[in-house]
Amino acid sequence: MRFDTDFFIEKLYLIPVILISLSIHELSHAYSSYRLGDPTAKLAGRLTLNPLRHLDPLGTLMLLITRFGWAKPVPINPMYYKDRKKGTMLVSFAGPLSNLILAFICAFPLVFSAAKYGFSIGSIYKGWDIRIILYNLTYLFYAININLAIFNLLPVPPLDGSKILGGVLPVNQYNKMLYYERYIGIIFIIILFMFPSVLSTILSPVIWLVQTGIMTIVRPVVELFL
Repeated sequence: MRFDTDFFIEKLYLIPVILISLSIHELSHAYSSYRLGDPTAKLAGRLTLNPLRHLDPLGTLMLLITRFGWAKPVPINPMYYKDRKKGTMLVSFAGPLSNLILAFICAFPLVFSAAKYGFSIGSIYKGWDIRIILYNLTYLFYAININLAIFNLLPVPPLDGSKILGGVLPVNQYNKMLYYERYIGIIFIIILFMFPSVLSTILSPVIWLVQTGIMTIVRPVVELFL
């Protein structure tokens, strides 16, 4: 049986990328809730970048396998917010927004290294040259964080998008969604495990659109320094 070194190398790079990206995502939820007056996340020890506080075993496994996943939900208490629905929406959106910001920041060194050293954006390269290591890391930070943001904006429990959707739904419809939340979440996870390519096919156009938007801004700026 031939050992797949490409698969091993990608997973080796993915570990620090996932740990940092998920921690920033969850810290953003916790901090935004704290700023809105809710001490719940802080008291639960979630106002930290320590990945051990945030990792969900199943969600992390899905990230390694499919590049789509989630972390352990941050506990919040909307009763502390002046406007509960608006506050919940803002806190829920903070996580995906942090991932988009991180992807945008990483796009600058990614485009620079690709142009300067002839790397093709989208490929993972073998070797332990510092240029290869930095390129691989910045590419995966860029790609994984866009995937995390778009995936978590899906309006499906337990993802952030379901809470954002709840903020715009009428109260009676929102209560119905809460009632079926557990069942919807279980069905979604089963589909994700059994048919991961379906989700990738659905999200690919949105991911492409976000990547195109970021690169449209980043490339002209980087070209000024080449």
